[in-house]
Amino acid sequence: MNISIKTPDEIEIMRQGGRILSDTLCLLAEKTSVGKVIADLDKQAEDYLIKYGAKPSFKNYSIEGIDKPFPSTVCISINDEVVHGFGNRDIVLKEGDVVGFDLGCWYKGLCTDMAATVCVGSVSSSIKTFVEITKKALFSGVLAVRSGNNVIDISSAIETTIKPYGYGIVRELVGHGVGYKVHEEPSIPNFIDYTFPNPELKVGMCLALEPMTSMGRPQVINDQTGWIIKTQDQSISAHFEVTVVVTDEGNEILTPLPL
Repeated sequence: MNISIKTPDEIEIMRQGGRILSDTLCLLAEKTSVGKVIADLDKQAEDYLIKYGAKPSFKNYSIEGIDKPFPSTVCISINDEVVHGFGNRDIVLKEGDVVGFDLGCWYKGLCTDMAATVCVGSVSSSIKTFVEITKKALFSGVLAVRSGNNVIDISSAIETTIKPYGYGIVRELVGHGVGYKVHEEPSIPNFIDYTFPNPELKVGMCLALEPMTSMGRPQVINDQTGWIIKTQDQSISAHFEVTVVVTDEGNEILTPLPL
C-alpha cells in the first residue's frame, strides 16, 4: 500500500486551501434557506473558490464505470441522498429538508475535502439528534488520529459513537487519504472491518474522515445517473467530513467545520 507523507511545506499549502474550502462551506451554510435553488448555491461556491485562487476538485471528476463526469462544484445531497447529489439541479429547498454539502478544492496543486449536513428551517428533534450524532462521530474519529494508532482505531471510534443510537452506518462508502489526489490510500471505514488494510498512522499523513449515516437501515442504492447514492429505505441521511493531518502532537484539522 502506497500511503503518501506530505512535507511541512505541502501541509501549509493544504492548510491554506483548507481555509478557503472551510470559508466556502460557511458561505453555503449561511445561504441555505427555504426557497433557495441549489444550482445557485453551487455557482456561488464555485465563484468563491475561484476568487481566492482555488478551483473545484469534484467538477468534471470521473470514475470508472460511469460514462459522464461529475457535473458540479459541490455535491448537494438532499434527504435520502447520501452523497454525490448534483449541485447544478434546479431544486428549490423547502422547510424540513436535510442537505449535505460535500466539496473539495485544488489549491497550489494540492487537494482538501470536507462536508457538512445542514437542516433547512425547522426539523424534528429526532432529526436534529441524528445529525448531531453523525457530527459527533466525526470528531470522535478525529480524536483517534495520532501517530502510532492504526486506521481501525478511527473506525472503532466512529462506530462506537453511532452504534448505541441504532442509526445505519453506510458500508459502501469510506474515508480516504487526500492531498496529491482527490482519493488516496488508505481507505478509512466508519465501522470495524478486519478485511480492510489497517496501516499505522504516521506523521504527515493527510486523511479525509467522513462518517455517512442513515436514520434507518444502512443499505444504499445508486440512481440512474450512477453517481447519486441514496438510502435504500428512503430514510434521511447525514454526512460530515474534515481533512486532518497526523502531527507530532496528535493531529490538526486542515478544513475546520464552520458550524
